[in-house]
Amino acid sequence: MVDRYAELYGGFRWSVPERYNIAHACCGQWAADRNRFALYWEDESGAAAAYSFWDVQLAANRLSNALAGLGVKRGERVAIILPQRPETAIAYIAIFQMGAIALPLSHLFGPDALEYRLAHAEASVALVEPTTIANLWAVKDRVPTLRHVIGVGGGREAGVHDWEALLARAIRSFAAVDTAANDPALIIYTSGTTGAPKGALEAHRLIIGNISGFVHSHDFFPQPGDLFWSPADWAWAGGLFDALLPSWYFGIPILGYRGRFDAERAFYLLDKYGVRNSFLFPTALKLMMKAVPRPREKYSLNLRSIMSAGESVGVTVIDWAKAELGVTINEMFGQTEINYVVGNCQAGWPVRR
Repeated sequence: MVDRYAELYGGFRWSVPERYNIAHACCGQWAADRNRFALYWEDESGAAAAYSFWDVQLAANRLSNALAGLGVKRGERVAIILPQRPETAIAYIAIFQMGAIALPLSHLFGPDALEYRLAHAEASVALVEPTTIANLWAVKDRVPTLRHVIGVGGGREAGVHDWEALLARAIRSFAAVDTAANDPALIIYTSGTTGAPKGALEAHRLIIGNISGFVHSHDFFPQPGDLFWSPADWAWAGGLFDALLPSWYFGIPILGYRGRFDAERAFYLLDKYGVRNSFLFPTALKLMMKAVPRPREKYSLNLRSIMSAGESVGVTVIDWAKAELGVTINEMFGQTEINYVVGNCQAGWPVRR
């Protein structure tokens, strides 16, 4: 193949406007087209739904107004303790457009992990669902800044605001605040493997800095017909910066799945939704290779690009993916504080293993 790295490098320029907001870049600019799909969603029970950017924007507007009614002001931290579900994505847009700061927290965190991060970030509001409310409830009295809890999907407890009721009372129009590109948008915590977890404060411009890595890791994303899916948690840098937000930045739909990772279910989702692009961590790829060594004998796959990160993929998995999935995996390496540090783009230059 022709090595285009020098050409791509030589022609690249950063372009960061003075005023910028992730909510407009990743949803608002697409919302006028009511037929433009943003999200397909399914859970372990088989329940499914689909949302256009218009749907997401209207729900985000209602949530922004509801949060403002609860006293949330610009710069306050709003914790999102939810798995992949529509309300998670809607919450990000709502928080960003009102100038508040999103605090994504894994739905797998136990009470101690939640308490540390909520208290350290001084969160004022937390969004929970039935699987996460108990762990929050165990520590909420030890987080003095936490004034309100919003329950999603039946997450109920005395004193918890119901998502549906809150949004039903809120108006659907919202005037997004004017933010600078350097204004804070979210705090995302490191894993804490070398000490206490550290909160990385990220500005709205982070999505611009992230896009070049995303585009190349998916062989010049987007291409006609692209549709994204990743099992990566939307509370993690991988799920948020390598899947949800960059897909929406280009107005491309993403598939969300609420449930534990299962190799055969992964192939089912790839087949059912005609997924073209995916971020799959090496462990997931190994499980898929072991469970279904010859997937095209059972599933109709339409994959165009796969990015993998978190650890080395290994030659065996790379060779299997090329032979059985028809895709050359692009490996990327980075960290919570700075994503996409170095990596491959097999469509632009030879892959290094």
